[in-house]
Amino acid sequence: MNASNLILIGMPGAGKSTLGILLAKALGLDFLDTDVAIQAACGKSLPALIEQIGLAGFCRIEQDYLESLAVRQTVIATGGSAVYYESAMRRLGKEGLVLYLQVPPETLKERLSDMAGRGVVIEPGQTLESLYAKRAALYERYADVTVDLTGLPHQPALDKILTVLRSR
Repeated sequence: MNASNLILIGMPGAGKSTLGILLAKALGLDFLDTDVAIQAACGKSLPALIEQIGLAGFCRIEQDYLESLAVRQTVIATGGSAVYYESAMRRLGKEGLVLYLQVPPETLKERLSDMAGRGVVIEPGQTLESLYAKRAALYERYADVTVDLTGLPHQPALDKILTVLRSR
């Protein structure tokens, strides 16, 4: 891998955090989960933060955080909503390779029993399917590489990502 950073994008439940840790370990890189970093900086969980300042307020914090990132040799697991911020995604793309971890809505539905409890940026009344439809084009737009992880448990998913990275 030639890029300084490896940036993981995709829907909540796609495996960005879990696979990000495994990738960092396999590649000897640092790991950063932007959702965890934002929670630590604000002293609140994502759901509590969204409840306190609303979706728009959270999105401003997330965008500012992404735009201010200054890391090297790091696997970065972004929040699923990172692709809403064009300037942040352009900046991240200049700093590394952007991988879209693609997982079908059916799998996400199995993994995401409580979207509000996870702090998913979703409008009131919006379904997982409509959120997926809205974001899929953005993930594809910003991705340097799309990795289809349909039906793959962690280890085979990691192996597929590593194979894709080695072929670049």
